[in-house]
Amino acid sequence: MTAMTPGSNLPLTTPRVAVEVTAPTRLDVSGLLLGEQGKVRSDDDFVFYNQPTAPGVTHSSGAADTITVDTAAVPADVHKVVVTASLDAPGAAFAGTEPTATVRDADTQAVVATFTPPQLGAETALVVIEVYRRGNAWKVRAVGQGYANGLGGIATDFGVNVEEPAAPQAAPAPPPTPHAPPPQPAPQAAPAPPPTPAAQPAPSAPPANVKINLDKGRVSLQKNQTVSLTKGGRPVLTTVKMGLGWEPAYKGRGRAQDIDLDASVIAYDANRKKVDACYFGKLVILNGVVQHSGDNLTGEGGGDDEVITVHLGDLPPQVSGLVFTVNSFSGQKFTEVAKAYCRLIDAGSDQELVRFDLSNAEPRTGVLMCKLVRQFSGEWDMTALGEYVDSRTVRGMVKPGGAAL
Repeated sequence: MTAMTPGSNLPLTTPRVAVEVTAPTRLDVSGLLLGEQGKVRSDDDFVFYNQPTAPGVTHSSGAADTITVDTAAVPADVHKVVVTASLDAPGAAFAGTEPTATVRDADTQAVVATFTPPQLGAETALVVIEVYRRGNAWKVRAVGQGYANGLGGIATDFGVNVEEPAAPQAAPAPPPTPHAPPPQPAPQAAPAPPPTPAAQPAPSAPPANVKINLDKGRVSLQKNQTVSLTKGGRPVLTTVKMGLGWEPAYKGRGRAQDIDLDASVIAYDANRKKVDACYFGKLVILNGVVQHSGDNLTGEGGGDDEVITVHLGDLPPQVSGLVFTVNSFSGQKFTEVAKAYCRLIDAGSDQELVRFDLSNAEPRTGVLMCKLVRQFSGEWDMTALGEYVDSRTVRGMVKPGGAAL
C-alpha cells in the first residue's frame, strides 16, 4: 500500500479499481467521465447517487460512497475519471475535516493506495482522485483540489449543465365554502420605510487552496492561493515569463547597500525529483525550453530584476512541476529586502496575468516564491508559496522545493 501525496501517481495493475472516500462526517462522492479536453461528453457522464451508472463507471453507497472504474469498459474517448467529494451538509466547508480516499482492487478488495488531502479550509467540494489513461495503461493520481462553490462548481467546471431548481409554486387557494360569507380583505399594513443602504463590502480575495482561473482577467494571489492558467475552460498559454523583482530596504535616512539576490527555477518530475535547475550560472536548460535573463547584482531600478522564460508547451513530459525561488547569494536576510514579488506574464502579449507580492519578511536567505504544476488535462496551475528557508544558493532549495509540490 502507498500513501500518496498531492500530484503523485501510481500505475494500476488491476483492470477494476474502487475508490471510496471517507470522513468523520457524511460525504457525497461522485465521478465524472472526461474526454480529451477535460470535459464530460454529456450530462450522462456525471455519476452520483441519483445517476449511479455510466459506461465502465458505477456509484455505490454503503459504509462509504464508492466509485468503481472498470477500465476495460470505459469508452475509448474517455481519457480520465475524476472522483469528487462534498460534505453532505449544504454549504459546509472541509476545515477541520480530513477526508481520506482509499483505492482498492475492486475484485480482491486489496488496498492499492490511500490519500488524505492536506491543509483543507474553506473548500466545500474536492477533486480527490483521478483514474486516467497513459498510453495503453491506466494510472491513478492524487489531486486534492478544492472548490469554494460546492459540487455544482466542480460539475460546471467539467461541462455538466447544472440547472438551478425552479422556485416552488404557491398552492392554489381552496374554493370558498358554499353559503359562507365572502372573505373580507385583510387590512393593508403601512408601507415599511425604505431600508438604509448598507455599505458595500470590498471584494475579498478567494480563500487559500481554492482554485480560480483567468476568466475575470489579471489575478492577484495571496499566500497558498492557486490559479488555473485557463480561460473559458481551456489553457490559454504556451510561453510565459516569470518576472521577479525586489528593492534594497532603506533604513533611517541612509541608503541601503546593494543586495545580490538570485532568481532560479527548479524543474521536477512526478516523483518530486529534480530534473534540472536554471539560474545565473546555467542560463538555459532543457534544450532552450527554459531561459534565464541573467544576474542582477544590486536590485536597483524599476521593473523586473530577473526574468525566466518558460515555453510551457515544449516542456518534456517528465517535467510535472516548476518551483521558482529567490536566494540571497551575498548572505543578507530578506528583512533587508523591500517589495519582493513575482509576476506571470503572457510572453506573446506581454500582459501581466498573475502577481504575488510578498507581504512579510523573515530573517532568512531564501524564499520559495511560487510553483507551476502540470495537470493531466494539459493546463498548468500556479500557486503562491512565500515560504522562507535558509539557503544562499539554488542547490539548497531543491529539497524544500520538492516538498512544496
